[in-house]
Amino acid sequence: MRRADVVLAALVLAAFVSPAVAAEPVGGERAFSFVALGDMPYSVPADYARFDRLIAAVNRLRPAFSIHVGDTKSGSTACTDAAFQTVLDQFRTFEQPLVYAIGDNEWTDCHRTGSDPRERLARVRQMFFPDPEKSLGRAPMAVESQARAMPEFARHVENARFAKNDVLFVTLHVVGSNNGFETFDPAAATEYFERNRANLAWLAASFAKARESHARAVVVAFQANLWDIRDSVGTIPPASGFRDTIVAIEREARAFAKPVLVIQGDYHTLEVTGFRDTRMRLVPGIQRLQVMGETEVHAVRVVVDPDMPGVFSFVPLIVPENETP
Repeated sequence: MRRADVVLAALVLAAFVSPAVAAEPVGGERAFSFVALGDMPYSVPADYARFDRLIAAVNRLRPAFSIHVGDTKSGSTACTDAAFQTVLDQFRTFEQPLVYAIGDNEWTDCHRTGSDPRERLARVRQMFFPDPEKSLGRAPMAVESQARAMPEFARHVENARFAKNDVLFVTLHVVGSNNGFETFDPAAATEYFERNRANLAWLAASFAKARESHARAVVVAFQANLWDIRDSVGTIPPASGFRDTIVAIEREARAFAKPVLVIQGDYHTLEVTGFRDTRMRLVPGIQRLQVMGETEVHAVRVVVDPDMPGVFSFVPLIVPENETP
């Protein structure tokens, strides 16, 4: 993490952290809040109780909705239907709507425990998206699914969008492990190219919708840290499974020319920074929120005020009982 990013994160969090977080958002008449979380429950079954405590804290907060950016278990644990069902049952205890973006640990990494990744992805889609036009949670809300809006991508039931108070929310299926792009595995590469094409089409169509509807801001949520491969090579190479997503987000955000927030997980620590292009330069107008996860079973409350210049502010939602020694 670069020093400039650390400073920005510290300034943003210092400005908005308060000792007691009220259920009502702070801001104008159209302000609202939602909760962002991901990479949990991770160490199962031990983390199930910690996740339940976090869900209870979210329910007390009464956000408009929550967004889980995937990785509902670690990459080394079994990818069984029973494991999926346990988390799905927990998702159903969110009292407000819950929008879920699929993570890599749910399928891409399932070869580690002897499962077929593509078969497991099909099962996740079947179990978590039985009605692609509804969110999860006890009080599901309507969402627009790419599977219905773009029949040529009927398989991609997980990509969704919805709007609230002139802010458009978009989920994409972009995951860790280089976005599932394995050049030595033809089946994995074929799956990646199809899903990548769907993601790019959904992103472009969603930003077009935002421009047409004069949206005040756009939120894009998915699992992967897009700069993961940069840790070893110093830049984003052409072979990266994330390069197309970075380029597309930058292009669409520049054309939109209004605030954009990208929410992702993958690295398990809280960061609020700028968004960087493939040469690691900051892109104007885009904020990046990386949520906590793994051992940090906490979340982030995002306050959205469409009538304020920056639109977004952030408050960590910490569950003291979940703190690790």
